[in-house]
Amino acid sequence: MRILLTTALLVLSAYAVAQDDFGPRGPVVTMAPAAVVTAVQGKPATATLEFHVASGYHINSNMPKTEFLIPTVLKIDAATDIVIGKTTYPDGVDQSFPFDPDEKLNVYTGDFKVDVLVRPLHSVQPGKYAFRGILKYQACDNKACYPPKQLPVTFDVKIARAPRTPGRNPAQSPDAHQ
Repeated sequence: MRILLTTALLVLSAYAVAQDDFGPRGPVVTMAPAAVVTAVQGKPATATLEFHVASGYHINSNMPKTEFLIPTVLKIDAATDIVIGKTTYPDGVDQSFPFDPDEKLNVYTGDFKVDVLVRPLHSVQPGKYAFRGILKYQACDNKACYPPKQLPVTFDVKIARAPRTPGRNPAQSPDAHQ
């Protein structure tokens, strides 16, 4: 029984080491520090998030050409009283690669930006709110594609108070000024 347990541990250790060796070392996709987005209560604003794909790699665009490819997708957790609206991805670039020179893939390389619409409700309190999420992607190089990854994403939204709307003066009788 002890020999079986020892053998199982050795096999699992070798598998873990092999998994560490499968794929690129270090992050393939990174996120630049995001600027604080200012939004007014009840008014939408756009957070622009900037990402970078390491040289020698590509990731599938948000709209890959075949259903078998894993798209790049940004998921953001909504804060209380702030709605996450439409996420706008850039168009990918059609490229062919040595592993299949006859097929063009729609990919992101280098720098790309993703816009996230945030809509604070009128009831949200002014202040700074932290948003967290993940960018799901699959990195590939000219020889292989690697297991899908998730990159943590963070950005802040500062909510400003909406300007007060001027009230209407009550109607006065015409002979009040006589």
